[in-house]
Amino acid sequence: MNILIIGAGGREYSIGMALKKDKSVEKLYFAPGNGATDNLGENLSISDFDELADFCEANSVDLTIVGPEAPLVDGIVDTFESRGLNIFGPTAKAAQLEGSKIFMKNFLARHNIPTAKYIETDSIEDAYKFINSLEAPIVVKADGLCGGKGVIIAQTHDEAKKAAGDMLSGNSFGEAGTSIVVEEFLDGYELSVFAICDGEDFVVLPAAQDHKRLLNGDKGPNTGGMGAYAPTPLVNDEIYRKLDEKVIVPTLKGMKEEGNPFKGVLFMGVMVVDGEPIILEYNVRFGDPECEEIMPLLKTPASELFYNAATGKLKDINIEFHDKYAVGVVMASRDYPYSSSEPAEIIIDDIVHDDLEANSHISFAGVSRGEDGKLYATGGRVLVCVGMGDSIAQAQERAYMLVGQVHFAGKQCRTDIAYQAL
Repeated sequence: MNILIIGAGGREYSIGMALKKDKSVEKLYFAPGNGATDNLGENLSISDFDELADFCEANSVDLTIVGPEAPLVDGIVDTFESRGLNIFGPTAKAAQLEGSKIFMKNFLARHNIPTAKYIETDSIEDAYKFINSLEAPIVVKADGLCGGKGVIIAQTHDEAKKAAGDMLSGNSFGEAGTSIVVEEFLDGYELSVFAICDGEDFVVLPAAQDHKRLLNGDKGPNTGGMGAYAPTPLVNDEIYRKLDEKVIVPTLKGMKEEGNPFKGVLFMGVMVVDGEPIILEYNVRFGDPECEEIMPLLKTPASELFYNAATGKLKDINIEFHDKYAVGVVMASRDYPYSSSEPAEIIIDDIVHDDLEANSHISFAGVSRGEDGKLYATGGRVLVCVGMGDSIAQAQERAYMLVGQVHFAGKQCRTDIAYQAL
């Protein structure tokens, strides 16, 4: 099987690693890939959807897997499906579940899926009025795609009004913020839960917990994610059952009824309040860095999972996971998330411990290959050090042992990933 992966981050690298171990995969392609994905397959400098489809036809690509949200929202699946090509991900209309916070919140309300009380508006007066009706903290969200940074948790009413005003004026997020969602703040614990869907059936993956804040103890600014672990002990069978019955089943049924069958990854941002899972948001792709921990837990060949989901045949396979834990620690560049940093050469020590060699790995993200053939840190989130273990503590220890083997100027990371579980 020949497979094309769309994207350039640690998420796509992790999917590539899982497929590389798969005996049925002959050739891997990445578009565009990063400076390290050429270790796994061939990087393509093609971005036009029709040209990518041409490439797939010419090179007998059996399946395309889309990593990031932007090409999904822009309709890459529609282009490929119109040409009879297998592709894993939702159509542009189905991808509105992430592409528009307003579409998503209204969909949840239409189908009685539990979510926070909210208003969607482009009126500053209506936003202020609703803000005044809520207790602080208050959540303000830009409607469109903002690279995971379009959500403000305001600690005061004045802060919420400023956030709403900055978004609606276009100062914060441009066009993406000219309509907003204002909603009540839910006090509980947050989970990342992923369901692989084929339009009718679904498979729920081990629940993960992300660490969004830059600094230890969940302090500092929000980031794209500084680390994650899976599975989390904060989820029990009862919460999984409630998510199935109250969230995933009505979502797939509702999307199909509305003419937008959902195929791909349904990423549920869940807040558990008094034992009840409430939906904060939907995304339509794997989370990053959660994907880096979930992929190595997959026991079933990755190609089977993605291919059967893309072709509507999930019910034909039994998906299994290793009875292990994974912890991933993001190593970021010096000035992340405030500004870009100078490129820095990445030096990785030889691993002499067989135990570490067998139970840890690096997923590369913001890296480029220099003319000298060396790897350089050129992005904000540079790489993820992933440790596996029979317990979260063991997985965490291995992840941080691997962190100690990686060096580049200005490197930064949190030292407490998975602290909630430990």
